[in-house]
Amino acid sequence: MAIERIVTATEVPDEVEQDLEQTVRPRDFDNYIGQKRLKQNLKLAIDAAQKRGEPLDHILLYGPPGLGKTTMASVIANEMGAQIRITSGPAIERAGDLASLLTNLQDGDILFIDEVHRMHHSVEEVLYSAMEDFKLDIMLGKGPSAKSLRLDLPKFTLIGATTRTGSLAAPLRDRFGMIHRLEFYTPAEVAQIIERTASILHIGIHSEAAGQLAERARLTPRIANRLLRRVRDYADVNGDGIIDTVISKNALELLEVDELGLDPGDRMLLLAIIDNYNGGPVGVDTLAALTAEERSTIEDFYEPYLMQIGLLERTTRGRKVTPKAYKHLGKTAPA
Repeated sequence: MAIERIVTATEVPDEVEQDLEQTVRPRDFDNYIGQKRLKQNLKLAIDAAQKRGEPLDHILLYGPPGLGKTTMASVIANEMGAQIRITSGPAIERAGDLASLLTNLQDGDILFIDEVHRMHHSVEEVLYSAMEDFKLDIMLGKGPSAKSLRLDLPKFTLIGATTRTGSLAAPLRDRFGMIHRLEFYTPAEVAQIIERTASILHIGIHSEAAGQLAERARLTPRIANRLLRRVRDYADVNGDGIIDTVISKNALELLEVDELGLDPGDRMLLLAIIDNYNGGPVGVDTLAALTAEERSTIEDFYEPYLMQIGLLERTTRGRKVTPKAYKHLGKTAPA
């Protein structure tokens, strides 16, 4: 059975949590913390597009989950003064669903498609002419009497978000004029995000405690905000509602999130490699069977951070634990 993880960067299907996420999301570049180089490039593109009176080029944002791709799309729309329509790849099941979305847009509008790599192939093909020529090709009827109809579309901007650029079809990827990666944040930037969120939600927090939470937030804003809310609950019940270093330390110990931001799921993965395969290398399919997790879950949600902080290596023969991981887990590395 898979472990429920508080430090997962995926969105949790909880109405209260989703409402809070909407509340704390920045609406402009000035309040968007981090991603400095990306913001500079986008500001330049937006200023140039507004000066020419044209819509933005289509934009592809990629990177691990929880880094702010959806938030960045909303910020771009606000900076452009444009309306944004938000959907996701799995929600667009048929070409007719996409046609309905596109024909209801206005000139300059932004269509944001999350998980764009999960769109059906037949829907992708409809997007090609829509993105390139702002035309929509529709087939009316079936068989010998079928007719092709070409509709003019408003000049819109498509912003796609994906965690797996390699899964995107090359013709679709090539039609994005700007392709940008969102990088992991620094601990200092995450601490700033925590203090900003605390201010919006009227949570009292010491700067040292914000730094402590930032170190365990896996360099990801979504996880930082989730940890902040869980620690606030602990502070309300076991303290005076103010988060200091003692409260945050005790709350994080209760949540089983250690000083590197690892949770029981991460430690179980590393220990499975150490205890069963002497530190590796071991194939990812074997790891999936050992931990009762899907292969895609290990590749998308466990490995990126463990590799980022130097606890796990991906070799041609499989996954391998580093000496740093042995030290962190209190294990003796093989000679």
